[in-house]
Order: sequence, then C-alpha cells, then structure tokens
Amino acid sequence: MTLAEFQQIAPTLPLQPGIYQYYDTNGALLYVGKAKQIRKRVSSYFSKQQDNQKTIELVKRIATIRFTIVDSEQDAFLLENSLIKEYQPRYNINLKDDKTYPFIVIRKESFARIFLTRKKIKDGSTYLGPYTSVHQLRELLEFIKQTIPLRTCSLDLSPAKIARRKYKVCLEYHLGNCKGPCEGLQSAQDYASDLQQAAHILKGELSPVIRFLEAQMKQASQQLAFEQAAHLKKKIDYLRQYRSRSVIANARTPDLDIFSISQEKKAFVNYLMLRNGAIVQSHTIEAERKLDESPEEILSFAAAMLRDRFESQAKEIVVPFAIDYPDSTVKITLPRSGDRKKLLELSQKNATYFIAEQRKRERLQLDKKIIDTDRLLLELQQDLQLSSLPLHIECFDNSNFQGSYPVSAMVCFKNAAPSKKDYRKFNIETVQGINDFASMKEAVYRRYKRQQAEQQPLPQLVIIDGGKGQLSAAMEAVTELGLQGSMTLVGLAKNQEELFFTGDSEPLRLPYQSNSLLLIRRIRDEVHRFGVNFHRKQRSKGTFKNQLQEIPGIGAQTATDLLHHFRSVNNIQKASVEELTVVAGKVKAHKIKAYFANTRS
Repeated sequence: MTLAEFQQIAPTLPLQPGIYQYYDTNGALLYVGKAKQIRKRVSSYFSKQQDNQKTIELVKRIATIRFTIVDSEQDAFLLENSLIKEYQPRYNINLKDDKTYPFIVIRKESFARIFLTRKKIKDGSTYLGPYTSVHQLRELLEFIKQTIPLRTCSLDLSPAKIARRKYKVCLEYHLGNCKGPCEGLQSAQDYASDLQQAAHILKGELSPVIRFLEAQMKQASQQLAFEQAAHLKKKIDYLRQYRSRSVIANARTPDLDIFSISQEKKAFVNYLMLRNGAIVQSHTIEAERKLDESPEEILSFAAAMLRDRFESQAKEIVVPFAIDYPDSTVKITLPRSGDRKKLLELSQKNATYFIAEQRKRERLQLDKKIIDTDRLLLELQQDLQLSSLPLHIECFDNSNFQGSYPVSAMVCFKNAAPSKKDYRKFNIETVQGINDFASMKEAVYRRYKRQQAEQQPLPQLVIIDGGKGQLSAAMEAVTELGLQGSMTLVGLAKNQEELFFTGDSEPLRLPYQSNSLLLIRRIRDEVHRFGVNFHRKQRSKGTFKNQLQEIPGIGAQTATDLLHHFRSVNNIQKASVEELTVVAGKVKAHKIKAYFANTRS
C-alpha cells in the first residue's frame, strides 16, 4: 500500500483505542497491533521514514487494514495478545516454544488420586500447573508420597464396591504408604483431610501441613502411641528440611512473577514464579523479533503470554524496566534493593545461563556434522535391521487446529542431511473433521503415487510420526499402490520414542543417546518444525474466515466480538448458551452450540 492509497482511507480510521490488522493481497494476516489511537498509530507506518528493512517490507505488502475498537488500552492489549496467540501473524513477535507441559491432576472420583498428566480436560477434576520440569514434578509427587499416605492404585473405589469387599489391601498398605480405603479401613472424611494436606504441598503451602501433622503427633503421644508419634515427627522434620531447602526469599514475601530479558542477536526472556518464598517454576524462552521491537515491547508481550500459559494469579510482577501490562490490578515493580532485586538478578543469571547452553548446543550441532555419515547410517541400518543402507529417508507428520486447517508435511533426508528441495506440504482434501489416520493415509498415498508416476527413486526408510494407528494407515496407502517391500515403514511413538514395525506386537526401544535415535529424533523435530510453520500460514490465511464463520448466520463482526470476549475458539466451544447469548444474542448462541455439537459427533 502506497502513502497516497493510505491517505484515502486514513479519515475512516478511528481516533479511539483498539487493535488494527494488516492483510496482504491473498487475505493472509501479516500483523496485529494495539494503539491508544488507531489512526495515529497506523499513520506512523506510512508517514515516518522507516529505517528498518522488515518494516519497509511489511508496509509494501499491506493490501487491507481492518480494526476493532475497544473500551480501553487494557482491552486492546488483551485482544492483541489473544489474536497473536491464535494466528501467529508473520510480522509479530513469536515466542519459540512448541512444548507441551505437564499438570498435576487431583482426579474427581471416590478417594481421589493425584498423578501427572499432559492433557487438561474438562472433567471436574482439579488441575495444578502447568510445570516446566517433569523431573521436578516427579520429585514433588515422591515427596508427597513420603509425607501423606494416599492411594496410588487405579481401582474404582466406589462405596458399593468397598461395601461388597471387592478388594484387598496391597503392599503399599503394609509399607505404611496407604491407609487401605479399598477395604474400608480409611473413611472418606479422613482421606479428604489427607488429600487437602497434599494439595497444600502442591501449592507450596507447607505450614498448614506441619500444623496438621503436629496435631496428629500430639494426639498419638496422648494415646501412648509413641511409635506412631515418632513416625509423624520424622515427617515433620522432613517437611521443615524441605522448606529450608526450597525457600530463597522471606516466606512472608507475597507471590511474585519475575521477568528478565537478555538481548544480543536474539532476545531471551526468563520467568521465575515465586510462591510462599520459594521458586516453583523457572522457564526461559526465545522471543523471535520480527520488526526490531524494543526490549519493553518484547518483555511486555512475553510477560502476558507466559502468565497466561502458566495460569499465574500473582498480583505483582518484578521487571528490570517499566512495561505496559493489560491488568491494572497487577502491580509492576522495578526493584532497587532487597529480596526483589536479588530475585531479578537470579532471573537474569538464568537467562544468561540459557544463552550459554544454547551456544554450546549449537557448537555440538556443528560438531555432529563432521561425524562419519557412512558409519552413522550403517549403525542405523543395523539397529533397525534394514535390508539396505538408508541413504534416503522421508518422514511424515500431521497437524490440525481444533479440527480446522488439517495439513500434513514430509521432510526428506539424504546422506543423513536435510534435502529441503524435496520437502513437501499437503493440504488434506478428502478427510472431514479430525481423523489423523485418514490424513496420514492421504499424504503417504499422494506422495508415492506421484513418485511412481514420475519414476522417481523411493526412500529406503519412511518414518511415520505417530503410533500403530498412523503406521497402519500409511501401510494401507503403500499396499494400495503395490509398493509393499519397496521400502521400510516405521512408526515413531510421540511420547516414549518407541519404534513400531508393521506386524510386530512389541516396539523397538533404542538406547536413549544412541546415534541412531539422535538422527531419528532430529528428523522428527525437523518435520514437526516444517509442519507447524506450514500450518500457521494456513491458519493465518483463514484468519476471520475461520471456524466461526463456517457457522450459518455468523459473520465477521460476530466472530470478532466472540474472539474479543472469549479469547479463543476453544473457549467459545466450551461456553454455555447463556454466556454466548450475552455476546451474540440468543438465536446465534443456539446456532453456535448446535454447530459444535455436530462437529464433535
């Protein structure tokens, strides 16, 4: 868009707070921004002499400008962050973090269990987290097991089954790690009391637990149960030792979120979560700059995103310099001394350490390139028992967003190195809704049907990113093409990194740090990166032609209002008719609920 073209539409832009969106000629969302006054902010892109080449390139690509007026700067900030998170526009800051983080769930059931999970579902259970470190999480669960006697079995302990004496106590009962609710030896009320103490520990609140155990110890002493009292005293000492080991600030320090930033060629933001004087989370993330954003802009964006991701409710944020933050009830602190200053310095140390570790990994990656390729491929051939040396390897992965924009991606490695000219992307055409198996079959079939037609060489090894189901679907495609035996297909389970071969009941587990598994992991990570980038572009092209506008009677403005209010399509899907009616009206609310009910079925 030229300056003359912009000047024609400039008077139509409001002098009110809100967000603005830039689109290219194909309708792809390029950039989302917030502004106190939309017209003035957008005009600055066209009236000022830009010295940033990326900004110049952005302005050249702008074909359409859209905007949404909101009531305040705070609402503009929230809506901007929501849209960036949803659509990942090309020219906005990108927090490079595709990991899934674990939660601790207190299951809604009789004699509730506590365990680790990576899936947060709406089942009435209580979810705590997410946590950045699985190791830390397992250590915390082990600490609870040593302190609070809760069941770890998966039995259905309904009152009826306990009354029928369906179960017998196990070894955990005899070891003192469980009070035997399965045989009715522990009441539901007593178990609930123990469960509450475990919940206190999970939240970092150790003082109530110590008081609870001290009361039990005193009662045991009065009843002359000295062995039980001594056992309780050991647990109290264990808790006190754990607290002294964990607390790094004054225990009376309020809950804090601490953020620091380190910038060189790249920007890295560290996040420390302080609860009850102890750091319960530490996470560093790379913030990919697109338009040479200032440190204030990056830190403001990262703080909002990370607090949302880790569901923080802390009412104070500690930062090295002033930032904009959408919630006026949250205090922004720039410490000069004391505990907060020490915590900020610790956060900065974590960011600096992360950068040093990344450089070390990059150097190691360079060193890997000089590994004898022939030896590496021979090792892979022997580990997988392949009939020929895998000089040509291809890997497939699927991606979709709540059932929308399903895509598949394929990467190609030749001589253990990426062959990017041979990478392929697939928009899924024949599959309706979420069907990972059918999507995989379509992508594999289309790839090798074309290879057949063009008489191109086939790979020696094909890796399917998924378990037995995806592997079976891929094998169906190969069989239909009459290519069985022409190449070896193997499925890579996403979590355990186990390898499945067609017809084998047991998976193959390679040594965790073996060269073969490192190469397979590298290929898997590359197809994931390639597929996610392609998927984001497809989602960006469909920005407001999204799942909402596929609902009859729901237009662009209603879709915008819904996203503004609920922040994501997922939240809209979960909302009740009454909640939807407030934003869209009664008729549209029922249409939305009916649409999502049909897509689920």
